[in-house]
Amino acid sequence: MRRRPFDLRRPARRRWLSSLWVWLVTGGLGVLLLLVVLSREKLPRSVPPSIRQKLDHSSVIEDLNITDEMLSPYSFTRQIVDQISIAKALVVISRDDNNVQLATELTSQIQKCQALLSGAATRGTQLTTMEMEAAIRDMAFLIYQAQELQYDSATMIMKMKAQFRSLNDKMKSETDKSTKYGQIAAEELPKGLYCLGIRLTMEWLRNPNVQRELSEGKHTSKKLRDNNLYHYCVFSDNILAASVVVNSTTMNSRHPDMIVFHLVTDEVNYASMRAWFSMNSFRGATIEVQKVEDFTWLNASYVPVLKQLQSSETQNYYFSGSGDNRTPIKFRNPKYLSMLNHLRFYIPEVYPALQKVVFLDDDVVVQKDISELFTVNLNGNVMGAVETCMETFHRFHKYLNYSHPLIRAHFDPDACGWAFGMNVMDLREWREKNVTGIYHYWQERNADHTLWKLGTLPPGLLAFYGLVENLDAKWHVLGLGYTNVDPSQIKSGAVLHYNGNLKPWLKIGMEKYKGLWEHIVVSIPACHAGDPGSIPGNGEEIFKLAYNSF
Repeated sequence: MRRRPFDLRRPARRRWLSSLWVWLVTGGLGVLLLLVVLSREKLPRSVPPSIRQKLDHSSVIEDLNITDEMLSPYSFTRQIVDQISIAKALVVISRDDNNVQLATELTSQIQKCQALLSGAATRGTQLTTMEMEAAIRDMAFLIYQAQELQYDSATMIMKMKAQFRSLNDKMKSETDKSTKYGQIAAEELPKGLYCLGIRLTMEWLRNPNVQRELSEGKHTSKKLRDNNLYHYCVFSDNILAASVVVNSTTMNSRHPDMIVFHLVTDEVNYASMRAWFSMNSFRGATIEVQKVEDFTWLNASYVPVLKQLQSSETQNYYFSGSGDNRTPIKFRNPKYLSMLNHLRFYIPEVYPALQKVVFLDDDVVVQKDISELFTVNLNGNVMGAVETCMETFHRFHKYLNYSHPLIRAHFDPDACGWAFGMNVMDLREWREKNVTGIYHYWQERNADHTLWKLGTLPPGLLAFYGLVENLDAKWHVLGLGYTNVDPSQIKSGAVLHYNGNLKPWLKIGMEKYKGLWEHIVVSIPACHAGDPGSIPGNGEEIFKLAYNSF
């Protein structure tokens, strides 16, 4: 077919329509762009984090709040603290790789950054942007260098895990050492007390006046059995501590002449204890001193714990270190070998004529009249005590082994514990309910130490279970020998207890609580006049002798 001539072709309408569509699309895009621009003008403008950061720190702002700075995601302080943490990890890794130069540079920069932050915190003002940016830049450069040395994340994680394990082992080792040394310091007899005991024993042996006064004091024996008086018992081998208990009680009593103290010590301290209390007057209070060795009924055939304490297995447990390594070192304290510590379970037999007594530990200070305890209604219970179940670690499950079926079947694990140290004892109810027999039962079941570890509180919780009347907390304030105590509780407390290792007569004692004990020591009444070679004749000299030499 022949092609049509040029002038006979159709008009080019399609080309014109194509151009029109192009213009329409371009115009539509322009309108859409204009609408977007106008809508963004109406929206609130946000400041980029980096700009906001510069605006926030462009000048020095007063009243720096470190907590807010650390929590703010845009804070220079937080950035530099994070860098310090990373740098410390890199220091450890670089030292392990013998890269001493990098470790030194990182350590130097860490110290500079810490000094900047410390200065800002001391002044209470923020650092300027220039100071912070310089510190962050220098630290970032060193961290970049470390990364270039292939200290990547995977390497850091592996090495840090190994380092953490190593540090954890070292921490456990140092903690064990600290506990052992602290226990040794708590068990050590201070030189002042040792010297005081020796001087008192010498006075007892060479001074006939002391023994004469004791023989002339037999008329007080009626008071020792008079149930109309206030009877307190203390079992101790610490002369000065027992004296503080006696002195603080009589000082705060409205009727000290009605007080009778029954002290029991061991044969080593018996002579010095008798000499001490015979040469001192405690506002007319009657004081009896006995030694535990005179209680012939206290023998292994009657007392289960004494039989256990005399066994070779228990001796090895304490002195050869062959016991359970998981047992805390405090339970290996040799004080648990002393029968004085267990005598509290035999009070009705020690004092068969008495009906009610108040038991006091030798590490307490009495600062109010506690004679009202003898009128407290125990509601048929054997003992009055202050409960210590404010926190979970003072409930029964903390002291007893609840994996043992015998414990699990008889005792509530969430039952409230209570404290020895200031306890009212109704000896009539004690005898009627045979608490000593209950105590023997559980001691015999615990011959292998599977029900509880050593100590007197766990068997006390079992023996007196359901027989304890809760007293108001003001009667017995605990914790002055191991923790911080609310000052308001100390002020209102009747008996302050230095339970724990930090006894007030030790160098490791808590200084802020020592004064409560010291002022009782220096107020010990003057000794009676004796021979020229007698013990110093006033409380302050006794204090210098026995306390300043600790």
